[in-house]
Amino acid sequence: MQQEKTATVIGAGLVGSLWAVYLSKAGYKVTLYERRPDIRQAEITAGKSINLALSVRGWTALDTVGVGDEIRKIAIPMYGRMMHDLEGHLTYQPYGKDGEAIYSVSRGKINATMMDIAEKYGSAKIHYRHVCEGVNTETGEAFLHNEITGERFTVKSDVIFAADGSFSSVRYHSFQKRNRFSYSQNYIEDGYRELLLPANPDGSYKMDKNALHIWPRGRFMMIALANEDGSFTCTLFMPFENHKYSFDKLTSKEKVEAFFIEVFPDFFAMMPDVANAWEDHPLSSLAIIRCKPWHHGKVALMGDAAHGTVPFYGQGMNAGFEDCRVLFDLMEKHQEEWPAVFEAYSRVRKPDGDALQDLSLDNYLVMRDYVADPDFILRKKIEAKFSELYPSRWMPLYSQVTFSNIRYSEAYRQGQVQDAIMDEVMALDDIENQWDTREVMDLLLEKSKHFNF
Repeated sequence: MQQEKTATVIGAGLVGSLWAVYLSKAGYKVTLYERRPDIRQAEITAGKSINLALSVRGWTALDTVGVGDEIRKIAIPMYGRMMHDLEGHLTYQPYGKDGEAIYSVSRGKINATMMDIAEKYGSAKIHYRHVCEGVNTETGEAFLHNEITGERFTVKSDVIFAADGSFSSVRYHSFQKRNRFSYSQNYIEDGYRELLLPANPDGSYKMDKNALHIWPRGRFMMIALANEDGSFTCTLFMPFENHKYSFDKLTSKEKVEAFFIEVFPDFFAMMPDVANAWEDHPLSSLAIIRCKPWHHGKVALMGDAAHGTVPFYGQGMNAGFEDCRVLFDLMEKHQEEWPAVFEAYSRVRKPDGDALQDLSLDNYLVMRDYVADPDFILRKKIEAKFSELYPSRWMPLYSQVTFSNIRYSEAYRQGQVQDAIMDEVMALDDIENQWDTREVMDLLLEKSKHFNF
């Protein structure tokens, strides 16, 4: 009789829960250990943490194991960005072609749904309030602490997967102390604070629910994504200090109110009691986590534990879900010879993790500084027109990242080449009036002759 295949997953968040389904599909008995209490036992309120945006990569990974429709029930499509300027004027930029959208999901809601999915589709057992205090990468043992009973015990399995977030305990206790394991943790200068913009008294939305709202203000910005209950989760990204507008200056309700009246007047009109809600959510920081290799012995890092990033491309969850799909493909390719699977996983996936982090930092500048810039808007208009005329020659970088499964590393390289071409186009005489002429399209056609999408 064939011995039962076993897998331990540390972390029952989004990635750990989806990976349990993939492992179950491959015939593994899966057990998840989660340090937090069961989120489904608590009341999930919108606005607990940055709403997430699901795009093609995430849907592909979910649909590969037949669970995408469970998430579609709680997802709200956003077809473009809605920019709010200082006067309250609105400018809309579609994300892609007609009908292309990214999808807003509440982090709490999708996390709870993914746990349901892990149990239902992955036949997984989830143990809550269990802290992992390290693993033995050679033997496949995980050392766990049951915080409810105080018991400490060891679990052994064929393979272990650490999907326990940017501040992974597995990585900290059992990888970072290893010889020749590279690791860096870099905080960006800006932090974020969330606000919940409530629904109208009748439950309707105060803004277009099918757009991602951005208030770009040069060195900082605020965004808002719709929730199912008519509210919006709003996130203000801003320097901690050393700026005219920074979190360290907002030390009283009066200062908070004056700040919103001055910088986000249309938002203040919708939420005049913003100062009272200011302390509802903590001021949080943002870090980029890089490490390598992503595996050792019988253990692999997944999701944020391997490549924690900042949220400005809305790809953190999508990348974690894509980890599952890529790792599963490698499992099949290498017939579950785990040393070969893990070696290929680290080698193939690491460049994509790095590229996503670079893309995310770059896109912060785009959202914060450029989305309201007339040259940037014209540039995107030219790209969109050319892409429509010659789809096999040009796919804008945003579409490569968001509406395709092209590798992040490939998209990043391709985007840099396209940027250089667009710099040339934007430097043409009178481009503002000549942008949609045959000459400009022919120049792009010539410059993009080696591209093939």
